[in-house]
Amino acid sequence: MKIIAGNISMTFAYAYLIVPNEIINGGVTSSALLLHALSGYNIAILANLVTGFLLIICLVFLGKEYFIKSIVSSLSYMLFFNFFYSLNIDFDMNIVLVIIISSILIAIGYYLCITANASTVGFDVLALILHHKNEKIDIAATIRIINLIVLILGLLVYGYTSIIKGVAYTLIFSCLLKKMLDRKQKAVMTGRDVRSMKPPM
Repeated sequence: MKIIAGNISMTFAYAYLIVPNEIINGGVTSSALLLHALSGYNIAILANLVTGFLLIICLVFLGKEYFIKSIVSSLSYMLFFNFFYSLNIDFDMNIVLVIIISSILIAIGYYLCITANASTVGFDVLALILHHKNEKIDIAATIRIINLIVLILGLLVYGYTSIIKGVAYTLIFSCLLKKMLDRKQKAVMTGRDVRSMKPPM
């Protein structure tokens, strides 16, 4: 349920806020657009190839549980995104509000998927792998760095306006995600401390 709810939150933001306002956020779709510009191959095929590659990496480095839940996440994303996008609803909103609201919705979506031990089958897979190798590596900060790398490469293809909006989105989104994950980790550590203080039966 957390995975499905997370993907509903993300796909709503992507369908009605990110895509219509051409916010390049450094994710799989942005990387597919960049690869399309460099190779000329179909964007949908490239996006599927990148997603497939990330799923394989997920299976190899994160195990079967992450892999199975990530497939559920991937299917949920495709289903809900196509559904929302097909409704052709247009939100006429100030771009600052668009960036803030989309950052909140997508951060919530990422948080729900990550805390359910699932990847969103985006570049968060790489962040999760690095975090599993070394818990000191911050997931949100790593996602931010990966997204910014894609954005920098995207300057060769996209206009400056889309990139500026994407950078603003990435910074707000990653900050919100970090706060939510940090709060979750503190709650888990507090729970462990409480249990360790209980006298043995």
